[in-house]
Amino acid sequence: MLNRINANNLRGDAFGGLTAAVVALPMALAFGVAATGDPAPGLWGAVIIGLVASLFGGTPTLISEPTGPMTVVFTSVILSLTATAPDKETAMAMAFTVVILAGIFQILFGVFRLGRYVTQMPYTVISGFMSGIGAILVILQLPAFLGQEASGGVIGTLTSLPTLMAGIQPMELALALITVAILWLTPSGIKKFCPPQLLALVLGTLLSITLFQDAGLKTIPAFNAELPTLQIPSYSGGQIRLMFVDAAVLGMLGCIDALLTSVVADSLTRTEHDSNKELVGQGVANIASGLFGGLPGAGATMGTVVNIQAGGRSALSGLIRALILMVVVLAFAPLASTIPLAVLAGIALKVGIDIIDWDFLQRAHHLSVKAAVITYGVIALTVLVDLITAVGIGVFVANVLTIDRMSALQSRKVKTISTADDDVELSHEEQLLLDQASGKVLLFQLAGPMIFGVAKAIAREHNAIGNCRVVVFDLSEVSHMGVTAAIALENAVKEAIEVGREVFLVGATGSTQKRLEKMKLLERLPEQNIGSDRLTALRLAVEGLPMNG
Repeated sequence: MLNRINANNLRGDAFGGLTAAVVALPMALAFGVAATGDPAPGLWGAVIIGLVASLFGGTPTLISEPTGPMTVVFTSVILSLTATAPDKETAMAMAFTVVILAGIFQILFGVFRLGRYVTQMPYTVISGFMSGIGAILVILQLPAFLGQEASGGVIGTLTSLPTLMAGIQPMELALALITVAILWLTPSGIKKFCPPQLLALVLGTLLSITLFQDAGLKTIPAFNAELPTLQIPSYSGGQIRLMFVDAAVLGMLGCIDALLTSVVADSLTRTEHDSNKELVGQGVANIASGLFGGLPGAGATMGTVVNIQAGGRSALSGLIRALILMVVVLAFAPLASTIPLAVLAGIALKVGIDIIDWDFLQRAHHLSVKAAVITYGVIALTVLVDLITAVGIGVFVANVLTIDRMSALQSRKVKTISTADDDVELSHEEQLLLDQASGKVLLFQLAGPMIFGVAKAIAREHNAIGNCRVVVFDLSEVSHMGVTAAIALENAVKEAIEVGREVFLVGATGSTQKRLEKMKLLERLPEQNIGSDRLTALRLAVEGLPMNG
């Protein structure tokens, strides 16, 4: 069944869809203008993505539409392609092709069942990345917020700030500030009946045509009230690599955005979504949106929450929302040209502020200096360099620090034991055997997952071995042995044999035993020196010692 669509909750789904459509309208207008200067891609993106994702997704109550993070990434895609394409039309065609490619990546993620891995990214990186995207969205709204033309990307806007400040248009700024004030100060009682975004859009537009009618406010461009036409995918030989990289980033961000919102939906409805099916649905939706010139999208937290709170419980609410939006777009498109850009800038700026993870940013330096450095570093790279570099470096540094910490913890479980006085749990008979050996038998114990960072500890402990005659390698508590740790163990066994020590290897089971068999390490030892019983190995080791010591 397509995303568990049913009419068992028709009234609740209708109210949920209607409420979600009301919330989506101002956001779609704002994102369309922010990304392309034209509201149509935002509006049709909201319709197409919402419709297709509701049909083919895996989270019945999820509302999918253009989101702040996806809009920011798509804006950067347009800017990078515009800088190298022969004309704006070609650049836009290529940008929508990137959306199609991003959808293909998302389908592949779902088909290969990678849904559960997509969101397994360090929170410090996700927080920094999202906060950086929020900052970018805020920065990109500054020109329109101040009543001036866009200045070409984040760096262009930041470098032209003195010029922008010098040329502030007071009326545009006043209207933008009024918009933000409405969004921030609307009482909760009113929010239950009218979303602040729609209230700000309506009141801001009414002010522009009454009190500010002679101020010469900039408004959004008019667009035709007709169904979108099919866009033929476009490639440029020199840009194919860049397009694929951009598509991978856009697709991955869409996956993270959608699945995190699906988790929110699950917590509100006490259900469980199908993450891989959801990724396929999101991919099909973005392909459809790209083919018809719509913005890319993902699961939208705000739309999803209001849908559920209004009674939506099945994907029917998403279908109703998409159809309501389509009717509004077709019927009221001419009115859109009266909406001031300053109002949309105020709405988008508030979205950017909300995306920033203020709660974590306030606590990051208290939780961990390393966490703070990673988070703030990712924010800086996201804003000042690019999104790919930010995520790549952030994940790399976070993983290196995590591996270093895990390796340090696991290295403590690599022990050499020569007497019963050592801090390790041994049976009474094992303790007697070690004491009887008087240091000539060494128990080399490993425990827990042996990741590659532990290899150095294995080598270090082995190099510290004194004048013992026998080494018993105990792997009975090893849950996993990586290739690097296995090679370190192999080297330790080889070196022990080369200096004339007798070697026993006990306790290897499951995947650890298979790893050692594939490395042919067990073939280096006599059959009686390999087993699962540590006590037996210690007995044989002690019995084999020369009587004269």
